This record gives sequence, C-alpha cells and structure tokens, in this order.
Amino acid sequence: MLRGRPRQKEISLLSNVLHRTRSRERSRSKGRIALTLAALLAIPAIAAAAPAAPAEAAAPGPKDTIAVLFSYTWDAIARECTDTLGPAGYGYVQTSPPQEHVKGPQWWTYYQPVSYKLDSRLGTEAEFQNMVNTCKQAGVGVIVDAVINHMSGQSAGGTGWAGTQYQHYDYPGTYSSQDFHSCRRDIANYQDRWEVQECNLVNLADLNTGSTYVQNTIAGYLNKLVDMGVAGFRIDAVKHIAATDMQAIWSKVKNHDSLYVVQEVIRANEPIQPEEYTSVGDIHEFAYGRKLKEAFGGGTINWLIEGNGIGPTWSGFLPNSNAAVFVDNHDTERNHETLSYADGTNYDLAQIFTLAWNYGSPSIHSGYSFSDNNAGPITDAAGNVIDPVKGQGNWTFKHAQNDIMNMVGFRNATYGTAITNKWTNGSNAIAFGRGSAGYVAINRSGSPITRTFTTSLPDGTYYNVIDAVRTGSTWSGPTVTVSGGQFTATVGANHALALHVGAKATGGGTPVGDDLTVYYSTSKNWSAYNVHYKAGTGAWTTAPGVAMAAACTGWVSKTIDSNGASVTAAFNNGSGTWDNNGGKDYSFSGATAAVNNGVVTTTNPCAAPPTDDLTVYYSTSKGWGAYNVHYKVGTGAWTTAPGVAMAAACTGWVSKTIDSNGASVTAAFNNGSGTWDNNGGQDYAFTGNTAAVNNGVVTTVNPCG
Repeated sequence: MLRGRPRQKEISLLSNVLHRTRSRERSRSKGRIALTLAALLAIPAIAAAAPAAPAEAAAPGPKDTIAVLFSYTWDAIARECTDTLGPAGYGYVQTSPPQEHVKGPQWWTYYQPVSYKLDSRLGTEAEFQNMVNTCKQAGVGVIVDAVINHMSGQSAGGTGWAGTQYQHYDYPGTYSSQDFHSCRRDIANYQDRWEVQECNLVNLADLNTGSTYVQNTIAGYLNKLVDMGVAGFRIDAVKHIAATDMQAIWSKVKNHDSLYVVQEVIRANEPIQPEEYTSVGDIHEFAYGRKLKEAFGGGTINWLIEGNGIGPTWSGFLPNSNAAVFVDNHDTERNHETLSYADGTNYDLAQIFTLAWNYGSPSIHSGYSFSDNNAGPITDAAGNVIDPVKGQGNWTFKHAQNDIMNMVGFRNATYGTAITNKWTNGSNAIAFGRGSAGYVAINRSGSPITRTFTTSLPDGTYYNVIDAVRTGSTWSGPTVTVSGGQFTATVGANHALALHVGAKATGGGTPVGDDLTVYYSTSKNWSAYNVHYKAGTGAWTTAPGVAMAAACTGWVSKTIDSNGASVTAAFNNGSGTWDNNGGKDYSFSGATAAVNNGVVTTTNPCAAPPTDDLTVYYSTSKGWGAYNVHYKVGTGAWTTAPGVAMAAACTGWVSKTIDSNGASVTAAFNNGSGTWDNNGGQDYAFTGNTAAVNNGVVTTVNPCG
C-alpha cells in the first residue's frame, strides 16, 4: 500500500498471492501451509440436521491459485466464490483490507487504518462473515490483506469510515501516542535499518511493533479474523516491521501453523532482506513479475524456459518453497513495474505462463481499469463501493476470463509434475509439458506457428482449454489429438494452446484424475443444492456440505477429490431438508455418479451421446399430441409398440437418442393413439449419428444444432 510517489521499490506493495501447497509440488517446513479443509471450515456450524455427525473434512485437491479481487465488496466476493471461483478450481480469494479506514475516494484508503472494526466501504462485519461462510461452502478459502505496520497518514486527523474520531498518533480505544515509534518523520535513508523500520512510510503513523501491547492488539485483530474462519493473511509492508517483531506477532495468532501467510518484503540493495522473514511465511517474489515484463512486454520469451527456466536458480530469486508469484498487483499495475491489464494479450499470455509453470504459488489480480493512479473503484453517493458485475463499469474480471479460468484447472490437473518436453523457436514461441498430465504452447509473435509437438500426454483427444468452454464437467470447443507422443497443431499469433488430462474429449469431458463427479437431479426444486460427504474412511464435511453448481438442464454437480476411494454422501437444500437415501446415505465409487429420485446410475446425464449412437429428430408439423419412435437396431427386435416417447428438442422438433452401437436403425413414428408415419409402408432406415425426418424427407443434419 502506498499513497503518493515514494521510491519505486516501495510503491510495489503486493496484494496478491496466497495459497496452500502440498508437499508433492513444493516441500515446506514447519507445516505452516498444510492447510486442510478442516482449517477452512473453522467457522460457526450452519444449523442443519445432518444425516451423519459432521466433522473435519479431508483436504481437497491441490488448489493453490489465488484470485485477488481488489476492491470487490464482500457481497460480490461471496457471489464470485459460488459462481466462478469454486467451479473454476481456485483455492483462495484474497480480499482488500477489511478494517475501518480513512474517508476518501482513492484506492489507498483501505491501507490507512483508523480502527480494527470490520466496517469499511466494502461492507459490514455481517457481510464479511457471510462472505467467508459462502466461500467456504464453495470450497474457496478467504485470505485477508492485513495492514499492521501503521495507522493513517492524515496529519490533521479526522473521522474514519465507521465514525471513529482520530488524530495522527491517537486512535481512541486502539492506540495512543506512546504506541508509535518515536521517529515521526518520513524514511530518508533506506540503507539505515532503524529508519526503515521505525520512521514513517509516506507519513503513515508507524506502530511500535516491539511493544507487547501493540503486538497483542494486532494479534487480537488477526485472531478475530481467524475466529471468523479466514484461511490466512497477506501482510502489508512487512519490510518496515523488524523480523523479531513480526515473529512475535505471528506467534500470538491462533492456529498460525495451519494458516497461510505471505509477506510483502521487496528485495533491494539494502540491509533488510526477504530471507529474514521466511520463518514466518512466504514472501512475494517481485523479481518474477519484473522478468515477465521484460519477456512478454517487448523482449523475447524463450529465455524464460531455457536451462532450468525462471525460478530459484536465478540470482536473487527466493527458493520455490518460499515464493509467491504474480504478473501484477495493485501497486505494480500503477507504477508500471510489471505488466498490467492495459497490456492486453501480452498480459494474458503472461498469466497463462504463470499458471502453467511450476515456480511459486500464483495469484491472479482482478481489479478495475483506471487513468488516474489514485482513482478508487466506483461508489455510490455515500461512498460505498458498488458491487462489481461482469460487463458493467470498469471492472476487468480477469479471474473470470475463460482462458485464465481454464488454466487454473490446468494447474490443478498438472500439480506436482515436472517440466518436460521443452521447445522454443529461439525467440517468441515456447512450449513445455507438465509430466504426463499437461502440455502448453505459447506464441507471442505476430504470425501463427504450425508444428508437430512432442508430449508425454497419453494418446487421446484433448480439448484446447485456452479456447474451449467448460459447463459443469462438460467441455465444448476445439480439440487436439495426441498419437504416439506427438500432436500437430497451429498456435495462432499472440495466442496459446493448453491440453491436460482433466479435459479429454471423451463423453463430454472427464473429471481430473481419480476424482468423482456427482450429479443430482433438480426435480425437487430446491432453491439450493449441497452435497455432504466423506471420502473413504475420512471425515465428513461440515454440514450442510459443499454447494453444487448447475451442470446442465435439470442437473447440478460437484467434483469430489476422492483419490479413487468410495464416497458416502447425502444431499440437502441448506435449510434443513435432506435426502439421505432413507437414512442409509448414498455410496458412490468410480468417476461418475448420478442420483435421480433415489435411483443411482454411473452415467453422466450431461454428457454428449457416445459417438456410435444415433439421435433421431422428427418434425412436429403434424400437430400430434404425442410423438413416439418405434424401432429396431440392426437385426435386433422391435421395441414394443407404440415405441419410445420422443422429447422436445427445439422449436418444431422432438428427438430421441438410440443406443445403436453404430448399427443401422429401422423406424416408424406414431402419436400413441393409432396414427402412424411408416414411410408409406416401407419404414425409415437410418445410419450414422444424426437423422432428421420432416414430412417424409430424411436428412443427416441436426435441425437444432
């Protein structure tokens, strides 16, 4: 956080990356990021009569990508967790600082605390709590940007957002003059450790963080947030807090070994270095974002992957186990130290690279466009930020951009795998694999590139997730076929291609690896659908469980990280109404389960029909009250007359998909009351995947396509 224009390296204060990482991706000490869903669910239980006693849940999949929703209201974040972040596979959402702050329209007001009341222009304490609860139900942990180095920078004092009267060094009920460092001028010499950590950063009243009272007060604020269920913190301006003070504060925070913390310590040619703080948590690696700007902002990108590639072997870079990486944050998008949304395609390609590469924990900055560096978000007449809505105002919604969302899924599917099969053209085209789980190619040049790539992906057909669209667990869009460890594809100018095992073009898409996707019919007409479950002998989720998302018409779904184990589950509406299979709970195994009025199948109800089936369309121009198709497959038996009911397909047409296994189909149609169309006594003969009949004329074109 900064106000005004101090030294550039100090303006670069981060508001991005936070995560949870499993040891199979990066080895971490002291268990400080061994964050389980149990930690995420440390909130007051939602009252519901669960069919089994809820307990701590087993850890979900290795999701470490953070969406930084800068200046988003609490209500908007809650919506995005449910509608976008959870379904896309984000592990976390990072909020802007939630405490009471100074008044004003500028973006930096959040970074000038007045008290630790959870009342700001982004929402109330009740709205904040609802947001935390809602995000947890969607499987997304909440990370809070915590400002603890200082209070306001208002020399004349004033009235805070929630009505607190304050002076520059006096905040009634929180701090008085004795709680601030004695150096009450701005930092002048960054080579002097004492000045950097005890004088003011751009007039911000610097707290005496060596004081026991100050440490306890800060810890009390953080502990309140922990009690509300937050998953961790991004801590602002840590360079200006002595490492011993930071360690003392963190030791007073509840469950600190189960929380994730990342600290803003910008490396420079100064006495204070990031390594002093790694015992507390991770550090923002600003050098990573700077190097991406060198490459994608006008240089070449080949050197990012050559040799060991960008990461811990580069001079001045943090070890993989301590690094939190980003393309930009709220400071660097303003001081142009890194790329930003304003760089268009180059920015998007850098995001794709970051999500595909295996260094650090990535975050996606999502804020708003601006021309004035001090400009804050859109507010109402009272100064409250208006809930961001995609497509309205100047919000970028980068976290919800199709290619970026799908690359979050790529990262989850390839988690823990090595970089393989690297290729470059020596300038602005690169490609590399992630073990046998994924492959990405990036072309930052003005011309398309067509070539045969070598990959460790298993043979099969994969969706190119850069351009493909996922709805629930179903994919649609362009595909690439891998055969014999190779595939040939064209990567467009300033574009990318990405394939992974979680997006194979089989049956409309497959869940990642050994996960289970559960579908539940919406025939009960509940206003919300949740699945409460346990995997194998693990613990149950906390009731009412995890929210299910719309999958296709008539169905909701949720993909469970089952690791191949059986899943025991029940369903509910979040308001006390349950379907627990008559008290026995449901038991699922395999990759797919679908529940419709108590009946369980292993067929994906949202999948496209197998490629060897036949879908027959029949025109409703006859005006019958009902339409049936009476048929036989190959030399098999006829259905029992009048056959099988056809369902509405689109305006003017009904349809029925027949399990033909590629054989020819002989058929006739009727209204179920004795009126028939049997093609003048000859019956109809169909082959292939599609047949459409309109007043006796047969075509192979889908009339609803």
